[in-house]
Amino acid sequence: MAKEEPPSTTRDLQELQKKLSLLIESFQNNSKVVAFLKSPVGQYLDRHPFLALTLLVFIAASAIPVGFFLLLVVLTSLAALVGVILLEGLVISVGGLSLLCVLCGLGFVSVAMSGTLMVSYVVVSSLINYWFSPRPLMQQNPSGECHLAMKSTDFEGLYQE
Repeated sequence: MAKEEPPSTTRDLQELQKKLSLLIESFQNNSKVVAFLKSPVGQYLDRHPFLALTLLVFIAASAIPVGFFLLLVVLTSLAALVGVILLEGLVISVGGLSLLCVLCGLGFVSVAMSGTLMVSYVVVSSLINYWFSPRPLMQQNPSGECHLAMKSTDFEGLYQE
């Protein structure tokens, strides 16, 4: 026998779904989003959602290292004004190589996280569709076998003589 959810949980889920649909609708109606989606890049990313998700994860994950690198560049530039030109070149070169390594690693992590998120989405949505899909009524035969309940009208037209 299937376990029924309490009505408060169902109501909360419906409320959450309503809020999320309003949020998505506000994003879709934003003039900047509409303009971006009409551009060639927006149309390409709309046709390739995995690439769009990977790009979004990469940009979000690389913001902090790029910010630190820019801070390092500014600070070393200030130090160069004081007279430490050789140190600036060395530090920017090492920092640039370090940033390259970090961004390559973040690119790999972005692809892995996007793949994991996409697989998780497919699995969770399949499970939710399976759990909450309407089930046909079950009918018990006197012989003890379980058969699906079907109306006699379902068989009309199958065997015409």
